[in-house]
Amino acid sequence: MERIDQARARAWLAVALAEARAGRAEGGIPIGAALYGADGTLLGRGHNRRVQDGDPSAHAETAAFRAAGRQRSYRGTTMVTTLSPCWYCSGLVRQFGISRVVVGEAETFHGGHDWLAGHGVEIVVLDDPECAALMRAFIEDDPALWNEDIGD
Repeated sequence: MERIDQARARAWLAVALAEARAGRAEGGIPIGAALYGADGTLLGRGHNRRVQDGDPSAHAETAAFRAAGRQRSYRGTTMVTTLSPCWYCSGLVRQFGISRVVVGEAETFHGGHDWLAGHGVEIVVLDDPECAALMRAFIEDDPALWNEDIGD
């Protein structure tokens, strides 16, 4: 699998960021994700819906994965997420053999992306200022919900 260029990574991140904004507008947690095929086709997109659906497993990466539907193989696919994936979502990436994860930011939450890298998943951290600002504003506005989301 060839390395992803910055322009493509940022274009794909824009889709996940739109999802994060939609989740926040619904009163939820502003994390968005998108799953892309090896050929660059958008397979699925989604945002964290834990609050909206009352479902603790409704994370953004899970939503994008489910929206993509069943794939014969996930090798060569890229999960794009606005925030470093938690252990639950990191497990999903590992379980299904997703080849690459593009992370919008890992400053407000450093999830399992180092662990994924140690297991052969290509990790691209973009340090996107808009992703970080969105999460910082959310954490400041609703620290209790944030702590619930990350399991504190």
